Amino acid sequence: MLENGYYWRNRELREHAAVIDGTEAPSILLKNGTYLNTYTKQWLKGNIWIFNDRIVYVGDKLPETDEKTETIECDGLFLVPGYIEPHAHPFQLYNPESLALHAAKYGTTALVNDNMLWHFLLDRKKAFSLLEDFNRLPVSMYWWARFDSQTALQNEEELFSTNKVLSWLEHPSVIQGGELTSWPNLMAGDDRLLYWIQESKRLGKPVEGHFPGASEKTLTKMKLLGASADHEAMTGKEAIRRLELGYQVGLRYSSIRPDLPKLVEEILEEGLQTFDHLTMTTDGATPGFYEKGLMNICIGIAIDKGIPVADAYRMATHNVAIHYGLIDELGAIAPGRVANINILEEKENPDPLSVLAKGEWVMKNNEDQHIPPEINWTKYGLGRVEFDWDLKMEDLQFSVPIGLHLKNEVIITPYAIETDVTLDILPDTNDVAFLVLVDRHGKWRINTTLKGFTNKLGALVSSYSTTGDIVFIGKSKPDMLLAWKRMKELGGGIVLAHQGEIIFELPLQLGGSMFNEDMIALIAQESKLKSILEDFGYHFEDPIYTIFFLSSTHLPYIRITQQGILDVKKREVLFPAIMR
Repeated sequence: MLENGYYWRNRELREHAAVIDGTEAPSILLKNGTYLNTYTKQWLKGNIWIFNDRIVYVGDKLPETDEKTETIECDGLFLVPGYIEPHAHPFQLYNPESLALHAAKYGTTALVNDNMLWHFLLDRKKAFSLLEDFNRLPVSMYWWARFDSQTALQNEEELFSTNKVLSWLEHPSVIQGGELTSWPNLMAGDDRLLYWIQESKRLGKPVEGHFPGASEKTLTKMKLLGASADHEAMTGKEAIRRLELGYQVGLRYSSIRPDLPKLVEEILEEGLQTFDHLTMTTDGATPGFYEKGLMNICIGIAIDKGIPVADAYRMATHNVAIHYGLIDELGAIAPGRVANINILEEKENPDPLSVLAKGEWVMKNNEDQHIPPEINWTKYGLGRVEFDWDLKMEDLQFSVPIGLHLKNEVIITPYAIETDVTLDILPDTNDVAFLVLVDRHGKWRINTTLKGFTNKLGALVSSYSTTGDIVFIGKSKPDMLLAWKRMKELGGGIVLAHQGEIIFELPLQLGGSMFNEDMIALIAQESKLKSILEDFGYHFEDPIYTIFFLSSTHLPYIRITQQGILDVKKREVLFPAIMR
C-alpha cells in the first residue's frame, strides 16, 4: 500500500492483523465514541483501535490491551476523519512545514501542495529528497506537478521541460497535474502541454483546471482535453454547470476570493441535492486568514449555510480522497486508513478538541502538543540569500510611457504615465509610485510605475514575488536604495523605508521567499505590515497577494515579468527587460 511515497512492509501489515487476533495490543484505543462513517453518512457508536499510525479496527469490540495502550474515553464525543486541504499554495510568506503544523492544530491533517517554488529554488534531486523529508511529518503532505510558471519567464522551457514535468508526475508523492493556468496555450494548440495532461491521466492522476469565467464551450473543450477538476466557480450556477459537465468542483474560501458562503447559498437555491463531487479549498490564503484554521472554517460555513452535516465533513475528507485515489489511505475512519482523526465536542462544530495525525497527538483536550519542526532547510541550501550585486541610482531611470494601475488586489490595467518620473521623489498628491522588477541575480531590470498602491510610502522592497525576483515599489528613489540595502543585509524579506528610515522589516530566511518561524509569529508580522501599508494609502484587503501577483500572467490585463511589461491577452511584450 502506497502512503506518502513509501510502501507498508509486509511485517507492518502482519502486525496490524495481529492486533485483531489479540497477539499485539493497540497503541491507542478510542473508546465509546460516536464516529462519522463517511461511506454510509451515518453517525455510529463504536471503538476505534489504532496501531502506531494506522486504524486497525472500528466497531463494537474491545481489544486485548497492555500497559502501552493509551485508552481515551470518548463517550459523548464525536469523531471525524482528519480534514484535507485539496489545493494548497504553501509559500505565501509561510513555508510548507509551518503551514502544515499550524493547520493540523485545527484538524487539517493532510494537504495537497503546489510545487512551483521548488522549480525556482531547488534542483530536482534536492526537491525530491525534500519531499521525502516532508513524508516524515505527522501531517500527510502531497504535491502537484506544475505545467507552467503562471508568468513569462526568460527560461520557461528550461524550468518546465518535458523531462522535468514528467519526472515530477511520476513521483509517488505527486498526485495531481496542474493547476492548469496555461490553458489558453492548450486551446491554441500546444501539443506538448496536451501530452503532459495525457501522461498525468495515464498515471491515474487528475488534472486541476484554472478556468475563471470560462464559457460552457471552453469548459467542454477543456474537459475533452483532459481537465478533471476546477476551483474557479464564482457563482452557484457556475459551480453546478461544472458538475453537470463532469468536473470535480472545489468551492473556494480564500483571502482573495472568500466565496464559499455565497456559493453554498446559491447551489442550495438552485436545488442541488447531492454533494459527492464537491470539495472546498482555501486556495493559498495569506497568513492572517488562517489564524483560526483551514478546513475547519470551511466545514463550519458549509454546515451553517445548510449543507447536511455528514456531507459537509465529506467535502473536506472522503470526497477529496476519492478524487485523488487516496481513499484507502485517507478520508475515512475505517480499517487500514492512516490514523488522522479529529475528536469534536459537537457534530455541528468542526473545531476539534483533540487531533490525531498519523497516530500522533497534535492537540489533546484543547492543549497544543507542540510538535517540533523537523525540516533541516540548510541541508537543501535554503537559507539567507547572498546577493552579490548592488543597485545604483542609475538603475532607477524611468522612460516607458505605460504604467500599471491596480483596480483591486490582483487586477491590473495599463494607463498612460503623465507624472514626471525623472524626479527622485514623486509628489504625495497622487497615488503613482515607482515600480521596478530586478532579476534576483542582478542581470536585468524593468522600470515603470504602479498606480493605486500608495500615495506616500517611500519604498517597499520585497524578495517575495512570483519568481523570487526583487520588487521595488515607492515614491522615493533614495528610500528604495535604503530598503534594498537592508533587505540585502537580512538575506531576503520585505522591507519598508520612509523618509530615510527603516519602518518595517520581515525577514524571509528561506530562499528570500519563506518565513522560518511559526505561523503565529508570522500572522502578527503580516498584520503589522498591512496596517502600515493602509496608513500609507493601500486601500485594498491583501497587499501580500498584490505583490505576489504583479508578475502573474493568468490574471488580466497587464503584468511586469522577467520578459518585460506584458499584455496578457495578446501575450505581447510591450517593453522588454533591460540588461544591467
